[in-house]
Amino acid sequence: MTSQPILVYPDPPAPLLAQTLDLSGHTWKAVANASVAASQEPADGWTGAVVTADDDPEGAFAMCRALRKRDGALAPVLLLVTGAQLGELELREDLFDDFCLSPFHPKELEARLRHLLWRTGRGTHPEIVEYGDLALNLETYQAALSGKPLDLTFMEYELLKFFATHPQKVFTREQLLSRVWGYEYYGGARTVDVHVRRLRAKLGEEHASLIQTVRSVGYRFGQTRSLSTA
Repeated sequence: MTSQPILVYPDPPAPLLAQTLDLSGHTWKAVANASVAASQEPADGWTGAVVTADDDPEGAFAMCRALRKRDGALAPVLLLVTGAQLGELELREDLFDDFCLSPFHPKELEARLRHLLWRTGRGTHPEIVEYGDLALNLETYQAALSGKPLDLTFMEYELLKFFATHPQKVFTREQLLSRVWGYEYYGGARTVDVHVRRLRAKLGEEHASLIQTVRSVGYRFGQTRSLSTA
């Protein structure tokens, strides 16, 4: 993950954009205009820029133009536009490196941004564990389902991370206790059951079956309900 912030325009950004960047582990700073972008630029420069054109396309293109015209044109620049604004991109392709339709899917935006940063040598592969719609950021200890953050305790996060990194394997409660809580933890099987129950509740009805009960054994993550023996 990059250490320098990504420039985000406008200020404040849309909540979903801020949330997506946070969950992806990016550092970022929103700016209101090109003057603020110049005055608040880090000593090592911006990592890149995400410019939203939904509400103020002229302001967004002016920002892109300013970023490109300065000494050492800033790249990459990811532009967020609505479908109705696609026609405005013609003859302006030099102002951005890629665009994403808004409203966007968090996974698409993160993938496009990660690809741009990687292509320009400004990013590294983030430490993210993904399973279907579930994503766990190992750097920020944040988890999200379909782009929506999950409010997990530390041990709930650790248990879910363990499950997600060992899909389709069956673990006894004792194994889970030793692997997740540690060998020196003196809790009993009920500790695992309580955390599994809370995790299922937080995953919601649609995804609760990700954690399957294997009767007389323990738990398994990631198989369909039809494969459960519970």
